Amino acid sequence: MSIQRASFYVLLVIVTIAFVWLLIPYYTAILWAVILAILFFPVHRRLERMVGGRSTIAALLTLLLCVCLVILPALGILASLIQEGTSLYQRISSNEIDLNAHLLRLQSILPAFLDNWLTSLKLEGFAEVWTKLSSGFMEAGQSIAGGVLSFGQNTLQFFISLGLMLYLLFFLFRDGASLGRTLRHSIPLSDDYTRQFVDKFAAVVRATVRGNVIIAITQGLIGGLSFWALGIEAALLWGVVMTFLSMLPAIGAAIVWVPAAIWLFLIGAWIKGILMVVIGAFVIGLIDNLLRPPLVGQGTRLPDYVVLISTVGGISLFGLSGFVIGPLIAALFISAWSLFTQQQQEPTSVTVRPNIEKRG
Repeated sequence: MSIQRASFYVLLVIVTIAFVWLLIPYYTAILWAVILAILFFPVHRRLERMVGGRSTIAALLTLLLCVCLVILPALGILASLIQEGTSLYQRISSNEIDLNAHLLRLQSILPAFLDNWLTSLKLEGFAEVWTKLSSGFMEAGQSIAGGVLSFGQNTLQFFISLGLMLYLLFFLFRDGASLGRTLRHSIPLSDDYTRQFVDKFAAVVRATVRGNVIIAITQGLIGGLSFWALGIEAALLWGVVMTFLSMLPAIGAAIVWVPAAIWLFLIGAWIKGILMVVIGAFVIGLIDNLLRPPLVGQGTRLPDYVVLISTVGGISLFGLSGFVIGPLIAALFISAWSLFTQQQQEPTSVTVRPNIEKRG
């Protein structure tokens, strides 16, 4: 390799890293612009045919449709969530909601043998346990509500990111086809591998967002409405928490509704507790089995353990967007290694075939 060519590769790597570093503050806006472009691009194609091939008009119409169907409902939910989180934070801070009193009330209901059992474990009965639980619940409640409140205070940064996302989304709709062709030619892979990799990326995005997110929203909506109907505090907040947790396989929304049902039983609300169990087990629990096959499909579905590990890892690294980024990276990892395995097997099949023909 010549010095000029090696220097060019070094320069290419440096400017690429610098450009990625430049985009890091708004990676969430870019990510969701790409995701929405992939999801709504078939709609854009139909609108483009309807307006006689005028891509700019079709891009504006698709962007308007995306705003009406996704952005405005999300902003409405976010505004309500911020309002409820602020109210909950203020009520906990002012001791209007006394979590310690609720826990002490729960202590008086529980059977005495549990206190004796804890004493035998040298935990000094419920007094010590209740002190730790009360402080833990209060810190958790204040952390959740305070996080929503602080998110609402960063409105300027949020709307800047939203504006960038919509601006980029328009150009992805209008120039998406040409950008896709340029990307395919730029990737240093064969045309067949590039096509498989890009198709896998688009399929995983559609399956993850259209399937998992829709299922999670449905479960969170039913859970939040159930909490509201049963008179549980901060129903919208818990509904949103259930929406995100529903993306975790096996456990999902049960992390929220099972403790809620136990709480209702312990405070003596037997009918509400039974209703919570019925709704959680036979409505929220069955939604995943009913909706996942038609929405996600079997071709792009990852094993449950991969989804769980990649989702938790994605959240720890990327925040809330990790619910999508984690499984997406895992799917692309599996796809890349599948292509590598296929490539390693191809020479073997080529060398074996002439030997078979010569024997014949």
